[in-house]
Amino acid sequence: MSALLAPEVSDFLKAGRVARLGTADATGQPLVVPICYAFDGRHCYSAIDAKPKRQVPGRLKRVRNIRENSRVSLLVDHYDEEWSRLRYVVLQGRADLLSEGAEFAHAVDLLLEKYAQYRAMSLDRGSGLVIKITPERVIQWSFAA
Repeated sequence: MSALLAPEVSDFLKAGRVARLGTADATGQPLVVPICYAFDGRHCYSAIDAKPKRQVPGRLKRVRNIRENSRVSLLVDHYDEEWSRLRYVVLQGRADLLSEGAEFAHAVDLLLEKYAQYRAMSLDRGSGLVIKITPERVIQWSFAA
């Protein structure tokens, strides 16, 4: 998939600070939530972090949805009052849940590097839950195009 990403799309994804993750349960009921993420050129990673939650990480609706239906969409957009600067990229693909191992540690390292807030809340390489998104299709749009 990374071969299909133009450099400007990859750069846009790496620079983005927040995205919207779309999941759906087994019945197709959608859920969209804002997430922090890191993109390594091949995958996007998002941690289920220590911010206050209504449920324990494994019981969050987005996590339950991924367990039931691994198909997801991720939207990274840029809004500006000057509409000629509007832009978005949608990644459609598959999500996996990581809780240990080298790839989990890699994801945590990327997130710690990108977000000072994660360093302050002690995001841990040894435990937790990370959503890994493997893009299979890319949709992009910009006003200027």
